[in-house]
Amino acid sequence: MSRTKQSAVFEIDVGGEPYLWWLQRQPQWSSVPAERRGMAIAVRHKEGQREAVLEFPPGPQHRFGLRQLQASQIASELVARAISSAISAGWEPLSRGKAVAIVVDESGG
Repeated sequence: MSRTKQSAVFEIDVGGEPYLWWLQRQPQWSSVPAERRGMAIAVRHKEGQREAVLEFPPGPQHRFGLRQLQASQIASELVARAISSAISAGWEPLSRGKAVAIVVDESGG
């Protein structure tokens, strides 16, 4: 029997507007520092269609055997700052079009 992977979708209010977000990519580790990738969250306005993928830096390498990051472990303040940064960078959540990728720092700025 195959298992289906479902990601949890969370609602957050930023600047009085409702947004939906979910963990799109787990941090990916490699012995080569240039190949490491940080987590990415996807976000869209609750009434909009255009998504933004907010990419975070990889951070320090985790030890072998640690559990995977869960979306519920991500601080809502971090997500709110990242959404605000994406809007400041030119993302228009109520417009139409392809998803836009935006790189933020570890604090979401």
